[in-house]
Amino acid sequence: MADAAPAPAPPAAVSAELAKRFRLNGYVRRPNAELRAEAPDHYKKGYEIRLVADSQVELREVRRLLRAAGFEPGRPFAKSNQWRQPVYGRAAVMRFLRIVGAKSPPKRVRAKSKSRRGSERPA
Repeated sequence: MADAAPAPAPPAAVSAELAKRFRLNGYVRRPNAELRAEAPDHYKKGYEIRLVADSQVELREVRRLLRAAGFEPGRPFAKSNQWRQPVYGRAAVMRFLRIVGAKSPPKRVRAKSKSRRGSERPA
């Protein structure tokens, strides 16, 4: 199977607006390598960009911008009186980060401690 041609660069105005919205309150989700290694059959989370919209009108605009940039928006969902618009897949995440001029997500995810009880913080 032949590789698909890389998507063309989006218009500068689209890139600038996506970058503004991402820096305002967007975020990247990465898979947890430790959990994936421990339970590969059960841990299915992958790479994801999430853009946050305060209203359905704003959500429609975010979805329009993503499509104009060549992305396939995932299904939006409500959370904390806002809308989250995901974009799934490692290739899409890396392309999005290049377009908006953001650094790539960190290579390693720090493991969460199982308990903070009894732990001391350095002074």
